[in-house]
Amino acid sequence: MPRRRRSRSPWLRRLLLGLLAVPATYLLAALIGAIVPLNGAWREPAQGTTIYLRSNGIHVDIIMPAEAQGLDWRSYFPAEDFADPPTDSRWFGFGGGERRVYLDTPTWADITPRTLWLALAGGERVLHVDRTAVPGDNLVAIRLRPEEYRRLWASIRAQLELREDGRPQRLRHPGYGPDDAFYQARGRANAINTCNQWVADQLRISGVKVSAWTPFPIGLRWRYRSGSEQALVRARTG
Repeated sequence: MPRRRRSRSPWLRRLLLGLLAVPATYLLAALIGAIVPLNGAWREPAQGTTIYLRSNGIHVDIIMPAEAQGLDWRSYFPAEDFADPPTDSRWFGFGGGERRVYLDTPTWADITPRTLWLALAGGERVLHVDRTAVPGDNLVAIRLRPEEYRRLWASIRAQLELREDGRPQRLRHPGYGPDDAFYQARGRANAINTCNQWVADQLRISGVKVSAWTPFPIGLRWRYRSGSEQALVRARTG
């Protein structure tokens, strides 16, 4: 009687289940991290300086006034660092991400499997900065007390690698458009320390209530009020 060939399907199933377990575990951890708060006692004040979180669906930037609470970003990021910034640059946007991913993907069409792998494996972090006349679209708003705003400002400044003259190290990259530039930053970015987690870390340091771990925009933004209407009014009347 011929011997039966041992089926390899159980090993294949185990391999597939193992591969599926990794993203499933990541998504579950992101869900739990989005629910668990840090700085849980924080409440938004009735008066203060408003900042915004701007999202393109995958990535979140922190949008801050050019000048507030006696602190001015324009001295760190002068107009000559940008190709053609607005004359009335009243807002600065900040995002921190993996160098190769940021520099090599100006549009969604530029994202490749290699890009995704680099984002997961990680590399050195760079800071993306834009000078704008208005905060932008798809915003949520956060009002900060003076001391919270100053801590946020100082935390973002501390992310920058500075030259001997105290100015940020601008990278030789044209940017995505006329009003943005890239700068060398401290630390590394990877699947754990994502661009969105970078934003959460800055808010946590400032004292704002924030999700414990939030690699995706939705886990970061759901805690705050919609800011689009407020930003539009402020841009028109400011």
